[in-house]
Amino acid sequence: MNILIIHPHFPAQFSHLAPALAKAGHTVVALTLQASTATQWEGVRLVPFALQRSATAGVHPWLAELEGKIVVGEACMRAAVGLKAEGFEPQVILAHSGWGEGLFVKDVWPEARLGICCDYFRQSADGDFDAEFVEQDPLREGSLRVQQLAQRLQFDRADQGMVPTRWQADSFPKAWRDRLTVVPEGIDIDALGPKEDISLTLNGQLSLTRQDEVITFVCRELSPQVGFHVFMRALPDILNRRPHAHVLIAGGDGVVAGTAGGRGWRESLIAELRSQAAEADWRRVHFVGELTAPQWVGLLQLSTVHVQMRYPSAVPAGLLEAMGIGCAVVGSRTAPLEAIIQDGETGRLVDFFDSRGLADEVCRLLDAPEERARLGRQAREFVRKHHDARTVCLSQQLAWVEGLAAVSSASPLGADELRNSLKDILALL
Repeated sequence: MNILIIHPHFPAQFSHLAPALAKAGHTVVALTLQASTATQWEGVRLVPFALQRSATAGVHPWLAELEGKIVVGEACMRAAVGLKAEGFEPQVILAHSGWGEGLFVKDVWPEARLGICCDYFRQSADGDFDAEFVEQDPLREGSLRVQQLAQRLQFDRADQGMVPTRWQADSFPKAWRDRLTVVPEGIDIDALGPKEDISLTLNGQLSLTRQDEVITFVCRELSPQVGFHVFMRALPDILNRRPHAHVLIAGGDGVVAGTAGGRGWRESLIAELRSQAAEADWRRVHFVGELTAPQWVGLLQLSTVHVQMRYPSAVPAGLLEAMGIGCAVVGSRTAPLEAIIQDGETGRLVDFFDSRGLADEVCRLLDAPEERARLGRQAREFVRKHHDARTVCLSQQLAWVEGLAAVSSASPLGADELRNSLKDILALL
């Protein structure tokens, strides 16, 4: 059958599923925002799409996020119209819900079955969790409902959804939950693992190896949502207690809301904290910028202790990779981390807001190589058992696609034929 996958940063969550579907003999086309000269990847045809416009200056702030997703959704719809003109008719469309890419595709192919990968349904303002950023605005719930609109519009058109954890599934309105299937996110555990001879050179001068004390913090964007402010406030204490430790921080410099000139969180927090540690100590804190997921691997393989935090929302990016590599992880005691980490067995959990407690736990593990090794070994085994893409998650993802397609009146394959084809590809992997 014909399958369309839409993700601005393809392959992303579809990195294992898309090639498996192609190997099963299906025609798989992927729409992506990434410009590339390649037209094929792992048997998948790549079709780039481009945004037709940028955000509107001065738009009502409540509408800014919705407009951005409409811009992406419109671009996807135009690309879909182009594919339809070529004669491409998908029986199944798979999309992510994060950027608005699934908003209008069923207007192009109303008979196709639409399945969306969901992260989290935001039910409250961030200030309801983190009092430091609470907005004393009686209108903020109205603003939140507008922020939910793009996700509501997409899910109203979707036939099924796939979500990584029960916690995330339970964040969605009850009326939607019977259309949600919990399928753990998967990583290729055999492609990861500790690497004793790993080394990294910073600025052409400083070379770090596994013999050094290295504390890592990895995210897509530095912001309070990933606990960056809490981690930074723990650093003066850590730097003072660990005079030889180096700190590697990866992530884009998120903008502080309401600041003139778009001041970033890194700049803001360094200004707040600079006087609490000596300049020589701050020189042991290294910001390496925004990295892709594959680039995280070397950083995490170098890690002595890895810190991962998150507001109650989606599972943080990089957590499964860190555990699969065998890092000793210190995480926040919030639902996304508790869904993955068993405290004391596969990592350590501390209160999200407790910078002193975070510093204590990091320093405690730096002094305990055997404990670090135990936590890392058990974390890797947990990921192998529950999140290995090839032996655990891929079969569940394929079953989800099978269930999505089997009820499609437009599918040229019967349910039995589809089920057999998916079994065949699993046998080959």
